[in-house]
Amino acid sequence: MKVSDILRVKGNTLYTAKPEEPLADAVNLMAERDIGSLVVMEHGDLVGMLTFREVIQAIVRNGGSVGTMLVRSAMDDAPLTCTLETEMDEVRRMMLDRHARYMPVMDRRMLMGVISFYDVAKAVVDSQNFENKMLKAYIRDWPEDESGG
Repeated sequence: MKVSDILRVKGNTLYTAKPEEPLADAVNLMAERDIGSLVVMEHGDLVGMLTFREVIQAIVRNGGSVGTMLVRSAMDDAPLTCTLETEMDEVRRMMLDRHARYMPVMDRRMLMGVISFYDVAKAVVDSQNFENKMLKAYIRDWPEDESGG
């Protein structure tokens, strides 16, 4: 299973922020849309990721308030990325190694979507459920032993 399979099911609605916009605006968008991440774009290029983890760390650094901070001061400016062709096992390994919960999907320099650890886990469970159904159907249709034993 590849990343493209997850995006096909999930869709590719994207929420973005600009590095120079107020962090408070980005946090409000995340709360409004009930999303855990924003892709930070500048001049059409991916320049960072803003997740609830970065937001919380920035608030702590700023004495418990968002204040006048900008997205740039809170974002991860070296986010982990994958491509549409990346295999699911590789994505799982990358996300676990970096403790990443969200990963932008790139096609060269074009942003194609974002997958979350939840999306990956759901794809794995759905795949296992399908495989289990197929195996149970196969076992149910197992031919009887001709020797009667």
